[in-house]
Amino acid sequence: MNFSSNLSDNMKLLQGILKVDTNFDVVYRTISAGGRTACLYFVDGLTKDEVLLKLLQVFSSVQEQDMPANAHEFSKKYLPYGEVDLTTDVDSMVTYLLTGMSCLLIDGYDTCLVIDCRTYPARGVSEPDKDKVLRGSRDGFVETLIFNTALIRRRIRDPKLAMEILTAGESSHTDIAICYMNGRVDTDLLNTIKKRIQNLHVDALTMNQESLAECIYPHKWYNPFPKFRFSERPDTAAASILEGNIVILVDNSPSAMILPSSVFDIIEEADDYYFPPITGTYLRLSRMVISLLTLLLTPVWLLFMQNPEYIPSWLEFIQLSDPSHVPLIWQLLILEFAIDGLRLAAVNTPSMLTTPLSVIAGIVLGEYSVQSGWFNSETMLYMAFVTVANYSQASYELGYALKFMRVIILILTALFNLWGFLAGVVLSACFIIFNKTIAGKSYIYPLIPFSWSEVKKRFLRTRLPHQEKNSSAG
Repeated sequence: MNFSSNLSDNMKLLQGILKVDTNFDVVYRTISAGGRTACLYFVDGLTKDEVLLKLLQVFSSVQEQDMPANAHEFSKKYLPYGEVDLTTDVDSMVTYLLTGMSCLLIDGYDTCLVIDCRTYPARGVSEPDKDKVLRGSRDGFVETLIFNTALIRRRIRDPKLAMEILTAGESSHTDIAICYMNGRVDTDLLNTIKKRIQNLHVDALTMNQESLAECIYPHKWYNPFPKFRFSERPDTAAASILEGNIVILVDNSPSAMILPSSVFDIIEEADDYYFPPITGTYLRLSRMVISLLTLLLTPVWLLFMQNPEYIPSWLEFIQLSDPSHVPLIWQLLILEFAIDGLRLAAVNTPSMLTTPLSVIAGIVLGEYSVQSGWFNSETMLYMAFVTVANYSQASYELGYALKFMRVIILILTALFNLWGFLAGVVLSACFIIFNKTIAGKSYIYPLIPFSWSEVKKRFLRTRLPHQEKNSSAG
């Protein structure tokens, strides 16, 4: 539906759509511009008041004899503002308005002037709680899309950096920014991602990037290993773009979705590059070894407890020091669920009570549960290590994937002993090996297919690209 040149008809039409008398935050002001009646629509709280005031002063100063013949000429002559658009479609104007833009209708013009003088409530770009670093930048993404794109632009001052804007959701009309480097990105994957987003038929992206991820890549639900890498750090997102990856930013979400991502991409962290190569290599290898230990430590210990004859003499101290009243498999499974329960409780606990309640929970579960006979001290020790070690990498999705695989190995080991343990390890390996990235490539590249030069880059923190370029130039 298009606008007419009669302002009264346009205002009646918008009254029925916007329900201005009911929605207190949808405001309209009737003004005079060049001897004609005009109406300005905007959403209270999403508009820069000082910019709007200056524009109203300009409109009221227009003389009748200077009034242009069409809206395009009016925008060129009397809209001293950088971001102005024109539309004749009513639905487009309503969408623009509800995203925070101001819309001006003038009697005699069948075109709406859309002025982007919006502002969103936003918090400061402080360091994210999850993606902290020991050294490096302390800024992080926020819920405002334009702030997030600016943080990336600040780091990549190259005209080849492209940021395309798309929308999804019939009700939400959520803004989605696709960021990539021309000449480095996989164009086939880029076109596929854009086509999938454009063809989305959803009411709203209620869960932001998770909703988008499930829509553009409906992968097999039973494989828990993540297909995307999420980061709240703009330096990580910028580095990924320079490596040829695609970064997707969703409005109202303080994190970037990086794709395609293999398991090695997900394990990497910014600290690997904020320290010298030898330190970065140590941190990376430590993280990989600890992740492997979180998967295998408790199943291997359970296997040894079921088969004491497998224990070498130098490891005899790992045997139970006290009799076990509850089977070890049940102790481990109960603790797996109890730890998740404590984690959920910590999320919903008021911050002022988190520390004292954590101390109380630690004392009760650590001391009295052992004394009561529910758990052995060795079980508590190994599960405590697994719980703490699970936070050595930043990806929640990878942490839970390892947890699910660990529980499966534990159950198979308890049921079928050594053969169950081996079957669980093989099953976990198959989940990783036969997994695919969103680009259809191997999830564990460069191991499969094997590439020695890429393996060295994945396991060893080499010199940064600009250092290699400078050294070769010298």
